Amino acid sequence: MAGGRNERFAKFDKHLQRLPDYAQRAQRAVRSYTESATGRTSEGRTDARPVPTTPIVPPVVAEFREKWVRWNDPAAKHERRKRRTSRALTLWVVLTLLCGLYAFVGYAGVTGGADGLQGALSGLVGVVIFGALGTRSGIRLYQLSRTAVAPAPRPAALPRVGSAAREPMEQLARSESSLAELLDQLAMPTTGGTVSAVPPLSVEQTRKTAEEAATVLRGLAARIESVERARVSAPESQRPALDSAIDGLREQLDGGIEEYGALVAAAGRAVAASSGGVPQAKEALTDATDRLAGLASALRELSSP
Repeated sequence: MAGGRNERFAKFDKHLQRLPDYAQRAQRAVRSYTESATGRTSEGRTDARPVPTTPIVPPVVAEFREKWVRWNDPAAKHERRKRRTSRALTLWVVLTLLCGLYAFVGYAGVTGGADGLQGALSGLVGVVIFGALGTRSGIRLYQLSRTAVAPAPRPAALPRVGSAAREPMEQLARSESSLAELLDQLAMPTTGGTVSAVPPLSVEQTRKTAEEAATVLRGLAARIESVERARVSAPESQRPALDSAIDGLREQLDGGIEEYGALVAAAGRAVAASSGGVPQAKEALTDATDRLAGLASALRELSSP
């Protein structure tokens, strides 16, 4: 019994003596984790690019956000108006029929009061009132049925936070919004006239070319994200080559975003020129369209394998 106790005490002393070794191991583990999180390697150098992180969105928040977007969609609002108007029309028709039946019963004297027109008067008043409301709802429903509302375009998803393509895509989204507003203004008739400062065909051509260029730019952003995901799983020796590839794609993307911004500026000059004269507006828009067409063609060639 005493020998077993002494053996346990001996093991306990042995572990106490090895505590400094345990502490050193824990310190090395913590240092290794910190270096991997900050991008610093064991040789003392820092990785060229931190590992991008994806924010975790709770499923409840994502579901609520998706429902909110669907609820505020113009097409969904239009359908809700049609359903409300249809229900109101059904209510007014039912009430009109009930009032008509009451007027008929009152005219026949079945209600026990006065008969004839005097007995049917209250029912006839209800027929007139509810019939007018029903007619109004029917006209409203007819107008809503003839009006076609296109669903609102869903905004393109941005790259994850920390990606090299995140900031350029945010800038592209702002530029697209500004360009759409400027092109809508160019398509509107000038003050005191019925013809727009720029032909609608030119405006639509510019809009189409801008959409093609934005599609190519988003393709470049998707390629950057793909390379970034590959870098996370790549060995340490292969990461510098992937970093160079990401830098090259980012340079192309920055150049495309800069040219797209130049297009927005040219469209703004076209809007300003439209107040001073139609020829100046046409010239500015033509120049913007040519610049954007060249941008889209160059980016498409660079993106092709």
